Amino acid sequence: MSRVCSLSGKTVARGNRVSHANNKTKRRFLPNLQMASFHSDILGRCIRARVSTSAVKSVEKNGGIDRYLLKTSPDLLALKLRRIKKILLARK
Repeated sequence: MSRVCSLSGKTVARGNRVSHANNKTKRRFLPNLQMASFHSDILGRCIRARVSTSAVKSVEKNGGIDRYLLKTSPDLLALKLRRIKKILLARK
């Protein structure tokens, strides 16, 4: 399973681990991914996705998963959520 957020597209970042002696070694910054369930009012069911905690905050700020999906660019969304967005657009 890849370490990519289904909603925001947030992925692994790369950087350096810097010691006290200023030695630099490569490291990875992993996103904080969690399994989350969002209730869709339009579809009348729950949508489960592996999302970052910052994406959960964004969904809550925008007023639910329906509004967030309708507002977000399809390029950032995972394939499953693109299909759900298409269904939401058809029912709206």
